[in-house]
Amino acid sequence: MKLKNSLLNQYLLIILFAIMIVPISFLFISMLFMNAYFTNEEPNKYQNGTDLETMWHEEARSLAGASDIQINERLREIKNEYTEASIFWVDETGQTRERLPENISVPATWSQAFTIDYMKKNRGLEVDPFTVVALIGTKKDEGFMVLQVPRSAMLSTGQSLQERYSYAIMLAVVAVLAIFIFISWIFFYKIRKRLLRLQQAMSNPTDSGIPDSISVDKRDEIGQLEVSFNEMIHQLEISRIREKEEEMLRRQLIANLSHDLRTPLTTIRGHAFSLKKEELSNKGKESLDLIDNKIGYLGQLIENLLSYTLLTTGKYPYYPERTDMVRLVKTSFASWYPVFEGAGFQMHVEFPEETFYWEVDPQRMERVLDNFYQNIYRHARKGAYIGVQIDAHLQQIIIEDHGPGMRGESIEKGAGIGLSIVSLMLKDMKLKWETETGEQGTMIRIMCK
Repeated sequence: MKLKNSLLNQYLLIILFAIMIVPISFLFISMLFMNAYFTNEEPNKYQNGTDLETMWHEEARSLAGASDIQINERLREIKNEYTEASIFWVDETGQTRERLPENISVPATWSQAFTIDYMKKNRGLEVDPFTVVALIGTKKDEGFMVLQVPRSAMLSTGQSLQERYSYAIMLAVVAVLAIFIFISWIFFYKIRKRLLRLQQAMSNPTDSGIPDSISVDKRDEIGQLEVSFNEMIHQLEISRIREKEEEMLRRQLIANLSHDLRTPLTTIRGHAFSLKKEELSNKGKESLDLIDNKIGYLGQLIENLLSYTLLTTGKYPYYPERTDMVRLVKTSFASWYPVFEGAGFQMHVEFPEETFYWEVDPQRMERVLDNFYQNIYRHARKGAYIGVQIDAHLQQIIIEDHGPGMRGESIEKGAGIGLSIVSLMLKDMKLKWETETGEQGTMIRIMCK
């Protein structure tokens, strides 16, 4: 089991197999060749060069006074017996007669000088092929005949087997190396395939954002990694479910709090309105105005919390329609005009005569603009400026103020829920907004994605 569950041990086994198979191959091949050597009883008739010379000279002497036909017939008989040999003879006039085989490369006519040179070049122990030249008959005027045997044919049975043995050993080594490389390739190919499967599982999450678990077929190192991967997915799934439950509880709590706080706020606002009809000192009136302002802020905060909860759960009403954007912005700002005028804001408004249309929910769009106007009214009073422009050519809505900027300090600065609502609503309507903010003010652009 330890061997099966360890990639290192498996590869060491492959290496051990490759090391052991070489001497086993040597032993097996040696046994085969030794058996072939001892069972081969037929002697090699080409092995002894001296015997070949003796035989050839005796044959040449026996052909003394023989006719051309007789010489040709005898040489054919010798050729049938010595199939590896090449045989030809030259008559007393220097003409090449019988050639066995016929494609031997020898001249048709032999001069005395060429004959002497031929004999010199084909003498010696290392010359290949082994050549024997014998004069026909006992005189020197009947011509000569030549026997040629390849050196490879003259090897003894043992030498021939030894050459084939060396070649077989070399093939065995190459075969073992090839088998080792192939098995190693298969081994690492399977490892790579399993790793790629794990990588693919990690890089292809499901709709929940968490990858699927994978099957574990082996218990080796990669298998243990797969087990750890599955355990991690299990823990992530548990965390996701817990987080989802907590998110639902949080949203339910916000919705319940928003609903429960509305009733006491309405009651407080009603009593504050009644107190305004009573005779109060100037200080009392200031305190009452402050209470009324804070109640309004708190009411708006509760409304934002409820809207944010509905938006994040997909329960906020959404009814898109083709909307005249210039007209919508005009109407929206007109409702805020008295508020900014009463607060002493300088207002700069540019609305073109031409218009453009977006597929949006008018109520959501008015809510987005109201949030921006409300932020300017609360946080940019020091600059006392608001600019609203519409670029019909670029289809952009531009809102600008001279406040301290979104990163600046403000007495009524909140948690930014209003801007989060803006982002969610614009995203649903396939719109986006960009800001340029600093100490000199903020510019907001609303445009299509």
